[in-house]
Amino acid sequence: MDRSLRNVLVVSLGFLLLFTAYGGLQSLQSSLYSEDGLGVAVLSTLYGAVLLSSMFLPPLLIRMLGCKWTIVVSMSCYVTFSLGNFYASWYTLVPTSILLGLGAAPLWSAQCTYLTVTGNARAAKAGRAGRDVVNRYFGVFFLVFQSAGVWGNLISSLVFGQTPTRGAITEEQLLSCGASDCLMAVAPTNGTRRPSQELIYTLLGIYTGSGVLAVLLVALFLEPVRDDRPDSAGQKAPSLGSTVLSTFRLYRDKRLRLLVLLPLYSGFQQAFLAGDYTRSYTTCALGIQFVGYVMICFSATNALCSELCGKLSPYTGRTPLYVLGAVTHLSCVIALLLWTPDPGQLAVFFVFPGLWGAADAVWQTQNNVLYGVLFEKDKEAAFANYRLWEALGFVIAFGYSTFLCVYVKLFILLGVLCLAMAAYGGVQYLESKSPTRPLAGAGTEGAEGAEAQTKL
Repeated sequence: MDRSLRNVLVVSLGFLLLFTAYGGLQSLQSSLYSEDGLGVAVLSTLYGAVLLSSMFLPPLLIRMLGCKWTIVVSMSCYVTFSLGNFYASWYTLVPTSILLGLGAAPLWSAQCTYLTVTGNARAAKAGRAGRDVVNRYFGVFFLVFQSAGVWGNLISSLVFGQTPTRGAITEEQLLSCGASDCLMAVAPTNGTRRPSQELIYTLLGIYTGSGVLAVLLVALFLEPVRDDRPDSAGQKAPSLGSTVLSTFRLYRDKRLRLLVLLPLYSGFQQAFLAGDYTRSYTTCALGIQFVGYVMICFSATNALCSELCGKLSPYTGRTPLYVLGAVTHLSCVIALLLWTPDPGQLAVFFVFPGLWGAADAVWQTQNNVLYGVLFEKDKEAAFANYRLWEALGFVIAFGYSTFLCVYVKLFILLGVLCLAMAAYGGVQYLESKSPTRPLAGAGTEGAEGAEAQTKL
């Protein structure tokens, strides 16, 4: 195994361990802490901090610490959130969610930068197109990373499944589940009893240990990339002010101004699944012990389809994958508007997250590669902008979760999806008119010189 792939696997396994803990906790927040809207408020605060962090911290920390140590420090912020859940209150969860949010944007920007730099360096040595190697590395990463949801949610379901948390539900209560749910997240979910504190502590102990292992793995075994710092090639490093402002300077590029809708929609759709589907469909009709199982279905299809997207993209181009993802989510949204959750239709509860995960694999793999290749010379700023707009999508979605009915949220999701696809079409058009730029939906091309741009 070559060193580049080994480092990709180290990053992937580190994120697997970290998000086994965080993913499981995020899925349970709106159901476990439903009283007074604490769970949803924590998630909204968390992604508000991500938004602020995305504006300033990623380029700054990556320049000061390099990608490796930015990842290590940021991962440590996630561990504090697990610790805060041991005594869940406004005074512990809100501060630790802010700390996690501040670390999230640098974590993901450093990860995306690391994979892009590693992939391009490997491609240069092998005489291959940088786009193909980067695409492959992102596919491997998301194959491993997305399986975190499988393990994190499996752990929560096995732990909480030891005692029943669901009382009998009437037909009248079922009518208030799904798209008709207007309980506004501040009232306890129908008929659901909270798991015992002993089980909650057991789960949190497992999650915290997983997070600590992630930090140690990356700190001990990940190799720094040679050019992940501005002055690594003997060039004069930009000033701190210039580094921070680089995130906003990139908006001069019309392509970025259009592409912000893609990460915005990514935030909206992930927030809906984590905050609304788990509470208004799964917990409402089946009970909190089923949340983990349905999210396993999402994570499993997401992981498999992430790898599949990485393999198909060089042959199909990016546009057919985006169309497939958009059509899949469009179909799911319409079906969720029409379907009334029924415990007798158990399989349907798993079909929706499965299809949702397949489409989300497109957004996660293709969006990251799209930003990495289109803005190859400004990777840190580009990925910071990506996380900023994705976080904004989370903040808005979790923010209105407390006062909008589910069917209204689904219509909003539908509108943002259509706008995002129209914006991507605009970028595709701009790229086709500029022969000096890589085409946003092109297939595989060979490398073009030492400083050639890789084609999309």
